[in-house]
Amino acid sequence: MRIRKAKKMDEEKKLPEENTAEKTTGQTAEEKQEKKDSAYEEYCQLCRRPASIAGKMMHMPNNLCICNDCLQKTFDSINSGNVPYMEMFTLDPAMLRFGGELPKMPKVKKKAKEAEKTQEKEEKPALDLKNLKAPHKIKAELDEYVIGQEHAKKVVSVAVYNHYKRVADKDATIELEKSNMLMLGPTGSGKTYLVKTLARLLNVPLAITDATSLTEAGYIGDDVESVLSKLLAAADNDVERAEHGIIFIDEIDKIAKKRNTNSRDVSGESVQQGLLKLLEGSEVEVPVGATNKNAMVPMTAINTKDILFICGGAFPDLDKIIKKRLNKTATIGFGSELRDKYDEDKKLLEKVTVEDLREYGMIPEFLGRLPVVFALQGLDKEQLIQVLQEPKNAILKQYEHLLALDEVKLIFDDDALEAIAERAMEKDTGARALRAILEEIMLDIMYEIPKDENIGRVTITGDYVRGCGGPVIEMRGSLK
Repeated sequence: MRIRKAKKMDEEKKLPEENTAEKTTGQTAEEKQEKKDSAYEEYCQLCRRPASIAGKMMHMPNNLCICNDCLQKTFDSINSGNVPYMEMFTLDPAMLRFGGELPKMPKVKKKAKEAEKTQEKEEKPALDLKNLKAPHKIKAELDEYVIGQEHAKKVVSVAVYNHYKRVADKDATIELEKSNMLMLGPTGSGKTYLVKTLARLLNVPLAITDATSLTEAGYIGDDVESVLSKLLAAADNDVERAEHGIIFIDEIDKIAKKRNTNSRDVSGESVQQGLLKLLEGSEVEVPVGATNKNAMVPMTAINTKDILFICGGAFPDLDKIIKKRLNKTATIGFGSELRDKYDEDKKLLEKVTVEDLREYGMIPEFLGRLPVVFALQGLDKEQLIQVLQEPKNAILKQYEHLLALDEVKLIFDDDALEAIAERAMEKDTGARALRAILEEIMLDIMYEIPKDENIGRVTITGDYVRGCGGPVIEMRGSLK
């Protein structure tokens, strides 16, 4: 019995030794396989060059290897069209599957697209002095969309007319300088709407950007050149057409110099210095189809000497600087003036000077490249009522059209218009408050009217706007 137990003990000791031997033999086999695999060098499936010559390989599905040079050539061939590199995402998914046959695109469609593009280019004639609209015609068309702001519309019409005369006059013996503009005005006075309407009437590419996102090159945010990328995209990547466009930089007061700061001002004075070369006119390398420069985005050169720059901003607290300058006289004695003399002056921004803007935080080099400075006035009660009714795209006309699709007639009486204007004046946000007030008033009406098909007319009264009454609803049978 003791002999049998000893034999069992010896057999149990031998088992783990055999298992460890098998593991070691397995590891050596894998190492031998890796040595055998390393003996065969990877090569590019396109140029047939080995990894020792072509460099590191990019591994694709189905065990395909492509070198970096061939991959870059593939991207360059995709980017050769008018559409930027994002065009590769519009391809058919079957074309992106490796190992299968690529579907052949019909040549007829490609030729038709090229013919359409050439026809569009032929239809867009170059700027001609005879075809330019006179300033009074430009202002008359602006009057159909923009209420009030007579001085601002006159300044913009003359500045745009002179700018495009300068662009069209190629054989001029006297070189004409560019007249960039700086418009001041409270929120809701129509700065952005004025520029949008102007670009639509002139049929030129327009790029509207916000200065709050601009930072110095190398920091998080958009570079200064991104405004040109947006203009190029608005011109369908046509460089020649983009060089005759308009760039509107809104919220320009947000890049004023920061006061009492010890850190680097990357979104203030640095941005103003970066905009100097664009405002004056220079050759700038711009990425096509993107706002930031990188190795995968093609670049193109744009000359900014014929691009009209319009800068706009609300400039809050600028009125305090103007009052301080105007109230330099003493408040006691002969010739004294009251300190609250200009508190109720609605045209105070029109008295702004370059010194006021410099004290606000704009550098003198930046202001020197914006020679045309004008101000927009805040809208009063009568002008707000006109904004509701008179423009082609008036807010009331939009709601009337919405209810007309349900075969219901919408009417606003005079008392309701006055009540809406009064509520808008209380909010002190200009014409922007009108949309918010009407959305609140029309919510229940737009919800309840589709329930009953017999409703034929709805009249909004002043009591309903003030919250002490309801609208007058008339059925179809009672209408004559």
